[in-house]
Amino acid sequence: MAIPHWLLVSALFLLPLLAQVSAQELGCSVSNNQPSVPENHCPYVVTAVHVQPGFTLTIDSNSPDGQFFTIQDSELQLTQCVDYEVDPVLLLYLNCEGPAAQSYSLEIVVTVLNENDNSPVFAQPNLSRDVPEDTTVGTAIVAREELSASDADLDTIYYELTTTVQDTDGYFAIRGVNNPELYLQKALDYDKFNSTTLLLYARDRPATSPTNTTHTATATITITIQQSDTRAPWFLPCTQLHSDHSVCISSPYSGRVNISEMSTEPLLLEPGPIYAVDPDYTINDRIVYSIVGGNTDEVFSVDEDTGNLTMNKVVTSPDSFLLQVMATQVSNVRKYSVATVEIKVINKSNFPPYFEKGVYNGTVFVGLPQRSFVYQAGDPSTPLVITALDQDFPDKINPNIEYYLKNSTDFIATKDGLILTNVVLQSPGTVTIQAVGKDVLSLQEASTIIVVEVVPATAVTPSDKMYSAQDMAILGGVLAALLLIALVFLGVLLWKSSKWYGKPLKFLMKKKLSKEVYTGYQNEYYQEDEQPDVSSKQTSETSSVQEETPVPAQPALALHSSSAEETESLPKGSIPSTVIFGQEEEEKEEEAGQEKEVKSILKTDRHAADDGYKAVWFKTDVDPEAGERVEVIEDNAADDDDDDDDDDDDSDQDLQKNEQEEEEGSDTDSHHRGLGESFASASSSPPTAEVTVNMAHTDDTEI
Repeated sequence: MAIPHWLLVSALFLLPLLAQVSAQELGCSVSNNQPSVPENHCPYVVTAVHVQPGFTLTIDSNSPDGQFFTIQDSELQLTQCVDYEVDPVLLLYLNCEGPAAQSYSLEIVVTVLNENDNSPVFAQPNLSRDVPEDTTVGTAIVAREELSASDADLDTIYYELTTTVQDTDGYFAIRGVNNPELYLQKALDYDKFNSTTLLLYARDRPATSPTNTTHTATATITITIQQSDTRAPWFLPCTQLHSDHSVCISSPYSGRVNISEMSTEPLLLEPGPIYAVDPDYTINDRIVYSIVGGNTDEVFSVDEDTGNLTMNKVVTSPDSFLLQVMATQVSNVRKYSVATVEIKVINKSNFPPYFEKGVYNGTVFVGLPQRSFVYQAGDPSTPLVITALDQDFPDKINPNIEYYLKNSTDFIATKDGLILTNVVLQSPGTVTIQAVGKDVLSLQEASTIIVVEVVPATAVTPSDKMYSAQDMAILGGVLAALLLIALVFLGVLLWKSSKWYGKPLKFLMKKKLSKEVYTGYQNEYYQEDEQPDVSSKQTSETSSVQEETPVPAQPALALHSSSAEETESLPKGSIPSTVIFGQEEEEKEEEAGQEKEVKSILKTDRHAADDGYKAVWFKTDVDPEAGERVEVIEDNAADDDDDDDDDDDDSDQDLQKNEQEEEEGSDTDSHHRGLGESFASASSSPPTAEVTVNMAHTDDTEI
């Protein structure tokens, strides 16, 4: 049978009234028999109690949690603080007794409210891990289970990771704010750091939460990096390329051996013996050496363990060796390096270099610029030069010696032995320097001492003033500029002179040319007269030439009428002697303003009294007793007629050729035509015509 709805609603309203009536009838009651109290709060009013007159209300001693409560006045109070994590619910019994000896009990259930009063707790607040250097990025270092924190308040935990070691941030990280698993985020480098300390924070509130009731726990994680075998061997000495010391570049080795000489000792190399190390020094794997290239004819060998280089046989060729030596790790053949060893073959040095002077004395002034000369003491104009001699060379000069200073940074030595300042000297004093001359081939050295006196700049006098290389360069530039200006000025003067005084200069040039041509001409017959010991064979040859060549009856004086430019255009060797002599005579007449009588060199009578002349004449009778040197030209009429005909024909051909060239307008050809006409007219003229040439000679010898 269903209960009507109105009946249920009425019952709900009537129940509190019935309970109040029941309480009043019982004499004791509480306002709330299921109150709630916050944890960690005491004293705290739990609920109000109501006691009718004549009734008493007490806490039952058998109550499980009666020790936490007390009844004071009309209130039930919590006297001891309660921890939710220990006692989440409290149960209390109250006894009510009336005047008629009636008694009954009241049950109160107290709920403890949880508050954020606990911090997260790590199961292992201190952890340590060893991490190999070659661990792959992304690998988990510490699992989540080992790093998770717990919270008695059952709050959600938020994690944060930091580092305490400088320059190690970013290498390690956690998976997320609620996942504390630690993993490697960036590749490790043992040379950068080999350990670090991480701090993992666990919070029961987000880091950005505005509430102040945030509790935090901290776990410390110590990470130790273990070096791994990651790098190949390094040949020492080497230069580190980067600041992180992860790369080291080694220099090539070099050594010397004497030609045709066997060395039994390990070779001395520069910058040191062959030596390689494992850069992963905590592993320090064993290194072995071998020659893998450049060992022509197996001349050299290397010790597998020490790296010492020795000779197997004598070297007979001056060619150098370029060896390739490999250093390999025993445990991992893929870890290797190769170094270059240059072995130069040189002639044996029997004598080391030496200095003639044990002490060199120099002087330099304060305040001079860098790279200024140090001068010889007592001679401020001569730079100080140190020279090491070597008796292995004939002149004791070894071109392979280089110089350097050992114990001074204020001075330097050039390869030629000059001593220069390396800084601007600020104060006077005396500096003692050790200088070394080293043979770069044989590696032999000689040393000496240089004593440099630094003189105050005020001690310089005008007569003792020294100039630096810069001063001399400036002076040279000024002088070069002045020389260029002088050359330009001289060129302008020459151009002006040629423009204003062209004709006088031209006359002087022609005069000089005439003299040069004259001095270059040699008269063979004249020389023959001067040499009485000439053989008769030469005389007969000359006579035969004269017989074959007809003697011109008239000299080629037409050349005097040619212009000076036509004369200059001819080669020197093509100008006849009569022309040159005629020009010389004409020039002399123009200079002296006088005219001389022209004398013929072709005539039929003798003039013995004419001094300074040579003459040619025709004579049918020769007096052999005259005691004079006379050469006779035979009078062969037939031959002469034939020769004359030939000459006439040649002359006619020359005349026609010259007339044709004259029509073409060639100055040089016209000049030759004039010569041809002169000789043509000479061949056709009677033999009585005569030309006299004044010779600059006093000999009377006649031909």
